[in-house]
Amino acid sequence: MKKIVLLFSLLLLVIATLPVYAQKYKTAADTGKLNLEYVKVSNDIAELTAELASAQNKLPDYQAKAKSAESDAQDAASSSSDQASKATNGSVSDAKKANKRAKKAYNEAKGARSANNDVSDQNDKIAKLSSKLKKKQNRLHELDEMRAAINAKL
Repeated sequence: MKKIVLLFSLLLLVIATLPVYAQKYKTAADTGKLNLEYVKVSNDIAELTAELASAQNKLPDYQAKAKSAESDAQDAASSSSDQASKATNGSVSDAKKANKRAKKAYNEAKGARSANNDVSDQNDKIAKLSSKLKKKQNRLHELDEMRAAINAKL
């Protein structure tokens, strides 16, 4: 039992000190490299923040276009359906009109699907940028901790 407690406490000690040894920048001589990486990460965060804001600002436009395209597709489908019902009891010219409206409805539906795909792509882009931004912010936090550790040694 004593051996298990001793091994467990040793394991906890090793786990607790592991981040200190995993630290990339440890001495005052590494401060220059740390500062360079800090500036690079800060610039990356600024760029990602700008890209994310731009993507989020474009999202309502994509959503509006998708909604409009969907509405147009529904109107074209309704019109096509009405023309098709006329063509069943009508002449050849009615059938030709029904065929044209059916093609238009099909093209409108493809446009609506494309607009919805654009919205989905924009949402994926926002999620990807948010993930990258979070990783960079975590790295910046790690660099701050390394800087504090170096300063504590001085």
